[in-house]
Amino acid sequence: MSMDRPTVRLRPGKGARLRAGAPWVFADEVVMDRRTRKIPPGTLVRLTDEERQPLGLAAFNAESRIALRLIDPDSEAVIDRAWFARRLDRALALRRTLFDAPPFRLVHAEADGLPGVIVDHFGPAAVVQPNAAWADRLATELAEAVAAVTGAASVVIGGQGRSRGLEGLPPRLEVIGAPLPGPLPVRMNGATYLADLTGGQKTGLFLDQRPNHAFAARLGRGRRMLDLFSHVGGFALAALVAGAESALAVDGSEPALALAREGARLSGVADRLETRRADAFDALRALAAEGAGFGLVVADPPAFAPSRDALQAGLRAYRKLARLAAPLVAPDGFLVLCSCSHAVDPAAFRAASLRGIAEAGRTAQILHCGEAGPDHPVHPALAETSYLKALFLRLA
Repeated sequence: MSMDRPTVRLRPGKGARLRAGAPWVFADEVVMDRRTRKIPPGTLVRLTDEERQPLGLAAFNAESRIALRLIDPDSEAVIDRAWFARRLDRALALRRTLFDAPPFRLVHAEADGLPGVIVDHFGPAAVVQPNAAWADRLATELAEAVAAVTGAASVVIGGQGRSRGLEGLPPRLEVIGAPLPGPLPVRMNGATYLADLTGGQKTGLFLDQRPNHAFAARLGRGRRMLDLFSHVGGFALAALVAGAESALAVDGSEPALALAREGARLSGVADRLETRRADAFDALRALAAEGAGFGLVVADPPAFAPSRDALQAGLRAYRKLARLAAPLVAPDGFLVLCSCSHAVDPAAFRAASLRGIAEAGRTAQILHCGEAGPDHPVHPALAETSYLKALFLRLA
């Protein structure tokens, strides 16, 4: 029997990106009449072209710039726990090929066929971020499917920040299953991290940086290192367990630094970790005034350019960060600069960073350009799913 679903139609001549494989339709591509505007955000709709030919099942949100997210090629598909489980099974099969065990990102949104959905799997617990209105409406079914597929005893449904705001969604936090007693110990790159799944940033740990942590850790062997915007010690702990002489972790959050110190204790490197609560730019100026120097400096800031409107300001911030960080790198030492800004492409990030280094009077060799790990696959028709950039440099 046909389900009682609204139909949303493309405007004539629109939808070229959708036909090229992208699962998005923007608001200006849709026939947005009075009836359509009344459809509640997150409603599943039949999507048709201008000739009323079916294009698939989509999630609709008139309040979002991305008005439609294609969910299934079958307009009559039933989106329930079993449907989620099939998508999750396919995603888990890939991760089990890539990794022997968690932690890993289980679902990377559109690239894994679940638009607007992030799922990180930590073993005994998982975190679901339903950052699109359709997923937020079905978050309980999704969380139950995650528990069934992964065996996680606790599933955190959490969401806050810009992505949910763009969908008109408020912050959300709840736990399905067993309560969490506190931050979860997570092994990665030989170190033990403390992931705060309910009170930390994003899902509690930045799994996308895992390969870049490892590359930087190799550069830090036998050297003093500085980890700016350290969060729970991502780069610092990996470097210390790999043989760094010492590490200074700088972050604006004392709770995050406390987790970094506890992670260092659990990793057996507490005697070589120092923490400093400070704004990273202020810390760089203070360290320069102190005459400090490091064999490895890493800067992994939050997104300086979260949107196209912020692009130029973001590029200026990346240039400034490079200019202030470069003088602290010892001769023939290493500088690692990162960007998670979707709006900044790799070429622009590299140019801004190198300009800042040159303004500091240093010259550089580019050793490696890192990206997110393979558990963060890229949708071939959505450049937005390739966002992380890590620039590894040797400075003269």
